[in-house]
Amino acid sequence: MQKQPTSERNMKRYQMQARGIMETLPYISEFYKKTVVIKYGGNAMIDEDLKKAFALNVILLKYIGVNPVIVHGGGPQIGQMLKALNIPSEFREGYRVTDDATMDVVEMVLVGKVNKQIVNLINMNGGKAVGLSGKDGMLIKAEPKKLSIKKADTPPEIIDLGKVGEVAEVDVDVIRTMEQSGFIPVIAPVGVDDNGDTYNINADSVAGAVASALGAKRLHLLTDVPGLLDKNGKLITSMSRDEALQVIEDGTATGGMIPKIKCCIEALPAVEKAHIIDGRVENCVLLEMFTRSGIGTEIVP
Repeated sequence: MQKQPTSERNMKRYQMQARGIMETLPYISEFYKKTVVIKYGGNAMIDEDLKKAFALNVILLKYIGVNPVIVHGGGPQIGQMLKALNIPSEFREGYRVTDDATMDVVEMVLVGKVNKQIVNLINMNGGKAVGLSGKDGMLIKAEPKKLSIKKADTPPEIIDLGKVGEVAEVDVDVIRTMEQSGFIPVIAPVGVDDNGDTYNINADSVAGAVASALGAKRLHLLTDVPGLLDKNGKLITSMSRDEALQVIEDGTATGGMIPKIKCCIEALPAVEKAHIIDGRVENCVLLEMFTRSGIGTEIVP
């Protein structure tokens, strides 16, 4: 097909696009052959346009020499399946109490359904993804989550959460093998202990532990809010580890933002920067990595 003459107006538009591409060069150079761990969840996993944009973002990263590693959640999907099967759910301090029957559903939904949907989405858009759980290659060694509630003038209440776990150890060999073979690892947050028992682990915690074990360049946590807001409702664009601890202590961070900030703090000794970004923004991953201002809140050592 013959090229058509380019109008002056179109030429200017193409030149602007070319300048935009050139402006990303320093960032591409910075991230080349580095690992970026992305916790994928929230509305970005539900909205069809955002799902496709996310898939294209991670595919592009792989094409330009960055190694994306995805850790995903799936709380709403688990809740829907439990409801369909008439299995009651109980939450304590934000954690789903997980008995054996609930754990079977959690594993079925996270590993058998949600994980494969994300893998398929990436593969159908031109990438090469492989689904993993913590059981694959003993990737995530788990231990029971210990939770207690302090009460005034009485001993703390010890809460039995059942098969809710936390990360004890991450063996990154299988992830490194996937990266070197050109694949994008997609990890379901399910771990296993020394006895072979399966545990449901918070996806943010898994993402932080995986990023730390890999010595990742960046940790990105996708959320359904712009980032951390101060007490006046203004976005905090950047803060140090000490400042992050302070916003928890003084009540600036509340609800689900607290575990996300704690996850970032714990990853920081091994990870250069951690970011809490708005997954509702199309191309949020690329905007955070390849623009001067970025989006969301970054936490630095």
